[in-house]
Amino acid sequence: MDRGRSRKAGRSGLTGRPAGKDEGASSTRRIALAGQNVAYRLFRARRRTIGMAVDLDGLTVRAPRWVSLREIEEALTERELWIVRTLEEWRSRQRDVLPREWRTGAPILYLGEELKLAVFPSRATLVRPDMFDLTVLHPEASDERAIADTVSRWLRDEAAQRVLPRVAHYAKHVTAALPPVRLSNARSEWGSCNHKGEIRLNWRLIQLPPALADYVVAHEVAHLVELNHSRKFWALVEALLPGHDAHRKELEDWTALLAA
Repeated sequence: MDRGRSRKAGRSGLTGRPAGKDEGASSTRRIALAGQNVAYRLFRARRRTIGMAVDLDGLTVRAPRWVSLREIEEALTERELWIVRTLEEWRSRQRDVLPREWRTGAPILYLGEELKLAVFPSRATLVRPDMFDLTVLHPEASDERAIADTVSRWLRDEAAQRVLPRVAHYAKHVTAALPPVRLSNARSEWGSCNHKGEIRLNWRLIQLPPALADYVVAHEVAHLVELNHSRKFWALVEALLPGHDAHRKELEDWTALLAA
């Protein structure tokens, strides 16, 4: 989302969350909707109507400062079926970015596919993916912490080898100089570009389908020219990656990885 209005002081990051304007502090409240106890964050904002959105953070409500809490909750009750249904849809999108247990049979995402860990004792350390499994050979195969560290490092190395070079692929169309780029461990955005032309890409991109990771890269490269989300910006993204809009929409189904 757009984090700055000008190239001089701006920064843009690709996230899965909507951005609000002129918002004050938020408060967390609960309400009974369709038989469920639903938590929501309430922002008082400069707006004329009550707005509500559901994403990986749950239900967010933005309301004018003059609207009473009773009116806000009446509006939520009117849309309770939509709210509950949409919350459930987001829960179904949740994926574990890394295994809960680092042992054979645990699921792990790689290049958009869910593989199974296959851990074996070995004198040498090796991580190797195939169509179904992510095989891990390790001298301490029963030590889940050791396996976690090994696989996590491997995933970051894979991101460095597979994702980072895509910046050069797209950047050559918009600039003569390769921009500084590195991996990040951000929990709120897939990538970012600042006014200095520095690009950060989330290592979790290695777990997305490659086409979606490419969209994120093209998105951030386009910010080298347009540090905003104007029509010119989206036209540039389309020029770099024709048909980008389909990837943009599909990426929404993976944003839960950011909060995992």
